[in-house]
Amino acid sequence: MSKIGFDNEKYLRIQSENIKKRIAQFDDKLYLELGGKLFDDHHASRVLPGFKPDSKLCMFQQISDSIEIVIVISAEDIEKNKVRADLGITYDEDVLRLRDEFMARGFFVGSVVITHYDGQRAADQFRERLTRMGIKSYYHYLIDGYPHNVAKIASDEGFGKNDYVETERPLVIVTAPGPGSGKMAVCLSQLYCENKRGIHAGYAKFETFPVWNLPLKHPVNIAYEAATADLNDVNMIDPFHLEAYGKVAVNYNRDIEIYPVLKALFEGIYGETPYKSPTDMGVNMVGFCICDDEVCCKASKDEIIRRYYDATNKMADGMCNDSEISKIQLLFNQAGISTADRKTTVAANELKEKSGHTSAAIELDDGTIIKAHSSPLLGCSAALLLNATKHLAGINHEIKLIPQSMIEPIQKTKTEYLGGINPRLHTDEVLVAISVLSQHDENCRRALQQLPNLRGCQVHSTVMLSEVDRKIFKKLGCNLTCDPIKKKKTAKK
Repeated sequence: MSKIGFDNEKYLRIQSENIKKRIAQFDDKLYLELGGKLFDDHHASRVLPGFKPDSKLCMFQQISDSIEIVIVISAEDIEKNKVRADLGITYDEDVLRLRDEFMARGFFVGSVVITHYDGQRAADQFRERLTRMGIKSYYHYLIDGYPHNVAKIASDEGFGKNDYVETERPLVIVTAPGPGSGKMAVCLSQLYCENKRGIHAGYAKFETFPVWNLPLKHPVNIAYEAATADLNDVNMIDPFHLEAYGKVAVNYNRDIEIYPVLKALFEGIYGETPYKSPTDMGVNMVGFCICDDEVCCKASKDEIIRRYYDATNKMADGMCNDSEISKIQLLFNQAGISTADRKTTVAANELKEKSGHTSAAIELDDGTIIKAHSSPLLGCSAALLLNATKHLAGINHEIKLIPQSMIEPIQKTKTEYLGGINPRLHTDEVLVAISVLSQHDENCRRALQQLPNLRGCQVHSTVMLSEVDRKIFKKLGCNLTCDPIKKKKTAKK
């Protein structure tokens, strides 16, 4: 069992209670801007061991009868066919995916808001598609001088020109496929429109990171900076919170920079502001649920190193991200770490040096390091899976789970019939092979049963793995890093 550093049950309880309190502060109507992922939040689960990837979703499911979800997408992103890098789909397709995901989990998705609208034909076509699907949609327009021309924004020529989004429930979660979609503007526009209708609605922001009540240089917060290095987010002490309360709180540059504008907008709408600082606007209770700080610090340092390798791999793939790499290297100094602190990195490179072949290593739950290198039959990642599962199952290392007589026909099919260049078996091919053999081989059956025990393990490869291998490790729940070295193509015989 992996070491736990985060009390997930406590989080579910106190986070939902805090949101209910925030709703009650206003006229039983709260617009909650949701930053980050509502489900599949793997960053949070990596840096806070014990945090479940769907913790936030489970928390909201406890009060789902009070919730309505509004999904926001920018007309400019629709027009540019902007793609989510992690999923490989356009933002407009992701809106529909998110809607289906939310509804499948029992949430009410009320509508879609198309922001930054200025007559874009692609946005019109998307709205027509939504209408055909029976999905309510609204336009929010570009406002000259946004966000600084407060007098115009908080007027009938600003927010007043936007479509009023009709909502039914007290808690309206405003989310989007990605950053820059206009979630905050939608919330504030709704406050303006609700106020004109005599409803004193509220606004709050729900982002997990940075954790406001952890120290500025805590590894959990540094890991957040590493995760957003491509956006150049910077964690800062919230000066408004310090001035108002004499207490240190951590926020990030964009929220701190926009707060004076938000304060002026609140005053323009209500005549006063309900919040004395950007930290006040948040409802995040994560910092109160860390039960083992040492475990979370270690996990966060691993995550910073993992982000570094991700960035260097992107560079090897031809993406120009020098600033992202430089930013993470500076974060190494702040956290007092280097790549040598990742045990699997050291082990894999030592084996490569010794064997002369590409190598990989995995750190198991109990701290045991298992290593493997490539051979004419297997890639290093495929060999590593076999070695790790054999160790966990107590199978002698000398026993071959897959006989060479079975591997060679697969290689022949790959190269001669399918035109492949690399004859070595990938991780998926190895897993299929031992799955077939497990019907009649007890060792293969026992090895397969160990796969769930690889979840959360750290893996490193001395070469950039194929997309197939990367996906297998992701599905197994392993945290993979690779040296930024591409595989050399193997010539056909």
